[in-house]
Amino acid sequence: MPAASAHPLVLPLLAMVGLTLLVWLRLYAVRLPEMRRSKIDPQRLAGSADKHLLKDTRASDNFINLFEVPVLFYVLVLATVSAGVNDAVLAGLAWAFVGLRGLHSLIQCSYNRVVHRFIAYALATLALFVYLGRLAWVLVV
Repeated sequence: MPAASAHPLVLPLLAMVGLTLLVWLRLYAVRLPEMRRSKIDPQRLAGSADKHLLKDTRASDNFINLFEVPVLFYVLVLATVSAGVNDAVLAGLAWAFVGLRGLHSLIQCSYNRVVHRFIAYALATLALFVYLGRLAWVLVV
């Protein structure tokens, strides 16, 4: 399918996957040098009890977080596309979710101010709930 005729929700979906891959790269860019510097044997991290050996877990924590609420985003986008719904409001909400999750990741992977991170998280989740309401409305009406 040519890009010009692709469903408008494919790009925000791919952007969310891209964000997850960027955080994954950041995780290893931080984790591997820290393990070398601190001489941490990788096997020591096999159990959750030894995770305290790492000082910088921001990217790791964010990567885990990208498999929590964003999973609902993927389900809703795929349900929207499967139902054949093409709605500009839903596309806008999808991009809002992706942008706010990008901001959340940027904050958590850098200076990690909890209040700032929470605002981005809450607004992204609100956008997702509005998306769900809009999708339900479009499908029922």
